[in-house]
Amino acid sequence: MIDECRLNMNVETMQRLPRIVVVGAGFAGLFAVQAMKRLAARIILIDRHNYHLFQPLLYQVATAGLAPSDIAWPIRAILTRQKNASVVFGEVREVDVVRNEVILENDRIGFDYLVIATGARHSYFGHDDWSDDAPGLKSIDDATAIRRRLLLAFERAETCNDEIERKRLMRFLIVGAGPTGVELAGAIAELAHYTLAKDFRRIDPRTAHIMLVEAGSRILPAFHESVSSYANRALEKLNVEVRLNAQVTHCDDKGVIINGERMDVGTVLWAAGVAASPAGNWLEATTDQSGRVIVEPDLSFKDLTNIFAVGDTAAVTDSRGIQVPGIAPAAKQQGRYVARVIAARLAGGKEPPPFRYRHAGNFATIGRNSAVIERGAFRLKGWLAWWIWGIAHIYFLIGLPSPLMVSFRWLWEYLTYGRGARLITGRH
Repeated sequence: MIDECRLNMNVETMQRLPRIVVVGAGFAGLFAVQAMKRLAARIILIDRHNYHLFQPLLYQVATAGLAPSDIAWPIRAILTRQKNASVVFGEVREVDVVRNEVILENDRIGFDYLVIATGARHSYFGHDDWSDDAPGLKSIDDATAIRRRLLLAFERAETCNDEIERKRLMRFLIVGAGPTGVELAGAIAELAHYTLAKDFRRIDPRTAHIMLVEAGSRILPAFHESVSSYANRALEKLNVEVRLNAQVTHCDDKGVIINGERMDVGTVLWAAGVAASPAGNWLEATTDQSGRVIVEPDLSFKDLTNIFAVGDTAAVTDSRGIQVPGIAPAAKQQGRYVARVIAARLAGGKEPPPFRYRHAGNFATIGRNSAVIERGAFRLKGWLAWWIWGIAHIYFLIGLPSPLMVSFRWLWEYLTYGRGARLITGRH
């Protein structure tokens, strides 16, 4: 009887606590929840997936370097010791700002504070019909689908008796030469030239034609020009053809049209742009051209001071006027900052000053033993940058013992050129 009374008291106490709802378990959302672990509040994390994904290494899954389980972990397991947090598996359809509720398919969840961290999706610049023929890379499903396409291309070329079709199957084209496009191009080149080189009898995977096309005047446009030039040369050493000032105007299941020229290609991958989630539509908020919500200096919505947007959902200009990039370190900082703002409001204390972004630098890997790092005037290129890049990414892996396991796997692949996740799964 006493235990039952205590249980009822605990339930009643929890119900009286402020309710903080976080939508999205990416870097911004998850780090916001973890930063509120000591708050006397009910924190509800909603996501349409049951796992947190380490997106910077998705390209490794797409090119058979890592298994999905190496870079994704169950959200409930990550938060199992955080007693003030609970997880709801579902997809938010809209937000009712009058009743302060988020609306799911079969539920409505009230909130005192709301943090929207729903990330980004692919942008085809008005050509969404290209998505089936040129998949992008934002999720585990995207990565395994791309892996299937890549490996199937070689398998089908092996059994193809038509020389023209075989050559088409062996052409791979990546649209967009930001970090994701560069990393994909380098990894596909190494997959073809080393990992698969001796696996086939009728074809030579090393003859694969890998192209990276960019509408701008150079690859890695966010980096210094000297770094871009180095990356261009490194890709050429991997036999990747780089085409600049190349505008894709059409895409179908047989290839693309670039600057008016038809090119038959077996596999097209999209790394050219992203668009924000529908959060701006939910709240009828002002957005930028990419659909990201333009937020206040404390990352809240204008006129909705108890609702915040962080990560790729938000277009953030920090207190120094710096446009905050849509990268993982920035998302983590925003998540922690919003947690501090909410904590200060709940305690009735002084709120932190406007958000200020601390840039940790730009990273991109081009292939085995080749990467670029840039932070301010400091620039590093080559094998040392590659090792620093690898160590930094492993350090930020959330799951344990995943960092150790991934480290051993990468070391083995470095020594053997092996890629142990060369599995063709799903529908062919």
